[in-house]
Amino acid sequence: MKILVLAGHHVRELLPYRECADVMREALTELAAGRLQQPLRTIVRPRDAAGFMALMPAYGPDPGYGLYGLKAICISPGNPALGKDAHQGGVLLFAADTGEPLALVNASAVTEIRTAAVSAVATGLLARPEAAELAIIGTGVQGRAHAHAVAATRPLTGIRIAGRDLARAREVAAELAGQLALPVSAHDAVPEAVAGAGIVVTATTSPRPVLRRAWLSPGTHVNAVGACLPGDREIDTATMAEAALFADSRESVRHESGDYLLAQAEGAVNPVRAELGELLAGTAQGRAYAGEITLFESLGLAAEDLAAAGYVYRTAQRLGAGTSADF
Repeated sequence: MKILVLAGHHVRELLPYRECADVMREALTELAAGRLQQPLRTIVRPRDAAGFMALMPAYGPDPGYGLYGLKAICISPGNPALGKDAHQGGVLLFAADTGEPLALVNASAVTEIRTAAVSAVATGLLARPEAAELAIIGTGVQGRAHAHAVAATRPLTGIRIAGRDLARAREVAAELAGQLALPVSAHDAVPEAVAGAGIVVTATTSPRPVLRRAWLSPGTHVNAVGACLPGDREIDTATMAEAALFADSRESVRHESGDYLLAQAEGAVNPVRAELGELLAGTAQGRAYAGEITLFESLGLAAEDLAAAGYVYRTAQRLGAGTSADF
């Protein structure tokens, strides 16, 4: 038996952000229709460990997928200080008919690209058409990935990068300006960075709010990306109470989103208006009026990993990419 091993560089070469956004639109539509199946992720968080592990299985029976997928990923908050991605792991793909393992795909790269691509899909669905200034809170992997994904899928006039370390924010801004041929400014004050921005991304590891309602202009769209545990939050209660909320999965928000659960504990009762797949299928309403604050609560789904890794696997097969190994 042979298994195809696809490293991070294979994923980045074969899954550009624009193409990944198309793959995510299809996957979210299929998920909303019940043709992709997934349980909630399982979190393994030992008492004495520095981080935790997440296990994310999914299944797609249709010919377009025809796969089982399992992402096993370790989240290690100390990794960025070592120059490593905080997300480390692999996506295993199995043939749906026989269960035989087909591929092992680098999960750091899959997570990096598909997370930002889903936010780009949400931005296309929910941001005002004229929104062209993007503010990103966070200078890590996801902050940079979101700059690339949003820039690849809509016209932008500029990007603002905010981080605790101004020197680091300036480094990231210079890097992105060279790569994207756009004006990119660096900020150490979040209110300054988000003032007047039509699109805001929070992509931090902060357990406490980094974004407050008072800083947002009418009509802003927010992609909340960083907080994926019930005890962590990036968004304050006032924003969660007032914004129109959207999700990749209602079930995930109700069980996993600290932004939602902690705001709810403080009295903010504001249910998710729709999932992205419902918006794509035309069965739910998105933005209701121009001045509405919209917020996409991104938690990341196993179905998205399955679709992204499956696309990379099939493309690699067609092009002869990757390393085949006995298994």
